[in-house]
Amino acid sequence: MNIIRRIYDWMGSKVGSRWASAWLVLLFFIEASVLIIPVDPLLILYCVKHQKRSFYYATLATIASVLGGLFGYAIGAVMWHTVGAWIVQHLISQPVFDSIAAKYVLYEHWAVLIAALTPVPYKAVTISAGFCHLSLPSFILFSILGRGIRFYLLAGLIYKWGERIQAFIDRYFNLLAIAFVLILLLSVKVLL
Repeated sequence: MNIIRRIYDWMGSKVGSRWASAWLVLLFFIEASVLIIPVDPLLILYCVKHQKRSFYYATLATIASVLGGLFGYAIGAVMWHTVGAWIVQHLISQPVFDSIAAKYVLYEHWAVLIAALTPVPYKAVTISAGFCHLSLPSFILFSILGRGIRFYLLAGLIYKWGERIQAFIDRYFNLLAIAFVLILLLSVKVLL
């Protein structure tokens, strides 16, 4: 749990920098296509530290994540033989990718919505959507809906109960980190 705490603290240090918004946009963009570390805790940190700007940060996170998703889609659709296969092999795993690709055949855009709302690695969704040539307008619409609902819900909760949530996170950080990892693993298991 020590490494997770160090990452959390590093992300927290970015909240007070003069480039805070740029850091948020950058990390949410690359999370949607190549970054392994989930960035929801970053949004929580930003919203807790600047509670009145919670919805601003949710907007930035949604836009950056969807744009990053489009980059992931392009990796799957256009750059599969150069970058896409490497990302799947080293950052996602072939079974997870194959399972998500099979879900597109069955559920198409609903798969994007569900994955955008859950802790499933979004980069797996974006790259496989491009690889499967899922309808681009549908991909964009359901990415905006899923990511927007997810990030605005977090921002809304923190806007309303920010200080209590910060105290709760600080007090139960290790348990929350374990719970988050378990939820992530369970989400991936459901996909397979």
